Amino acid sequence: MSVPAPVPVPAAAQSSAAAQRPGAAEPAPPRPAREGPAAAVMLVVGFVLLSLNTRVAFGQLGPLAPVAGFGTGTLTLLGLLPPLCMGLFAPLAATARRRLGEERGLFWASALLLAGAVVRILGLPGLFIGTVLVSIATAVVNVLIPVFVRSRFEPRRVGVMMGVYALSMGVGSALVAALMVPVWEASGHSWRTAIGLAAVPAALAALGIAPQLRHAGRGAGRGAEPGAVGTGVPGGAGAVGTGVPRSAGTRAGDTRARAGGAGVGKGGDRSGRTGRLDGLAWSLIAFFGLQTLLFYTTLAWLPAILVDAGVAKGTAGGMQSLFILGVAIGGFLTPVLAAARTDQRPHLFGVLLVCALGYAGLLVAPASAPALWAVVLGAGLGGGQAVAGVLYVKRGRDHDHVAALSTVAQTGGYLIAAAGPVTASVLHAVTGTWTAPLFAFVGVLLLSTVASLRAGHDRPAAGPAPVAGA
Repeated sequence: MSVPAPVPVPAAAQSSAAAQRPGAAEPAPPRPAREGPAAAVMLVVGFVLLSLNTRVAFGQLGPLAPVAGFGTGTLTLLGLLPPLCMGLFAPLAATARRRLGEERGLFWASALLLAGAVVRILGLPGLFIGTVLVSIATAVVNVLIPVFVRSRFEPRRVGVMMGVYALSMGVGSALVAALMVPVWEASGHSWRTAIGLAAVPAALAALGIAPQLRHAGRGAGRGAEPGAVGTGVPGGAGAVGTGVPRSAGTRAGDTRARAGGAGVGKGGDRSGRTGRLDGLAWSLIAFFGLQTLLFYTTLAWLPAILVDAGVAKGTAGGMQSLFILGVAIGGFLTPVLAAARTDQRPHLFGVLLVCALGYAGLLVAPASAPALWAVVLGAGLGGGQAVAGVLYVKRGRDHDHVAALSTVAQTGGYLIAAAGPVTASVLHAVTGTWTAPLFAFVGVLLLSTVASLRAGHDRPAAGPAPVAGA
């Protein structure tokens, strides 16, 4: 009797069957399809243009505040709105990522940011409404960028690209901030014209990220595991995006994402449905929140602090540009150095020490070397802002877990940060001096030192990661 020839089993079915066998090793992720150098250049250029625009709108008011006649209440509210809105709307990024993917999410966020930049020139009400729109768009970009970097660049380039993100963000903001007073003077003291400059980098950002829309729907941002989508072949020339079909594991990730959950449950709870936050999540929230509180409070009040110390109004506005330049320097160096290590605690402590040096200078001799204190303080706070993205990537187990950590840390962190500008304003009003707020800033640094311990070294546990739900 003849024996029937065996029916060939597709490789995908074999892989799926092997993955279901108890004790079987997980199949190796498919190798991403590499694209040509032109696609890699377009990716990097679009990424830089997007990064240049991310903080432009928030750095405009500081230089204008001493000369444009904005009231204290107006400045306080405009300083409060960005962190408050970014905290409230950070969870929106989880929905955008699940429904659109990172590329479409970043593009539509850029379009919303452009709309907000245009609305900001429509008088004082437009300035408030536009700031809200810009803040919502920035909240989505903030959350999606670490996931985008992890999924579209090789793992060994994560630190560099997060550094490029922070450097570009600082440079764009510093350039526009430096132009505020000259444009205000050249336009006949029109703050609307000066504020309108933000529309230029916003338009470039939307145009720059638009070519990446062709990668949308290929699995990026949909629960793909590292290596499955656009991480590049080690040693390759920066692969960008793939046409690899989504695996069963990826579809399972989608199912978990739809099921909901906080995304960072206890290590023993892998369902992602408990809504509980573990020690790592709380540490990330506290570190990012306290650093962001200091960043936005300093961004809002540094010129006023210097003017109160006897620095000329025009010079104080220029110091804001130097502060943002320091943000760019620290924002580039810190993630590049931190990503090369498995333990980021030395880098976190270094950032906090540099911040303390800057605040000490403002306390002891603010008018003697304002440029030095502005750059030092910017480098410290910029490093603290940028290294958070490295912490999400290093502590995350896969793309979903990175997105969950980024979402939860920025939601809680920005809500903490929203209290900063208002609290500093109240302390100044009560005491009549900036000494009390500056001492409070140093106290926040001490608290941040303790809060950062877990976030700086806790290694991701093995096993499936919980995912963000929205």
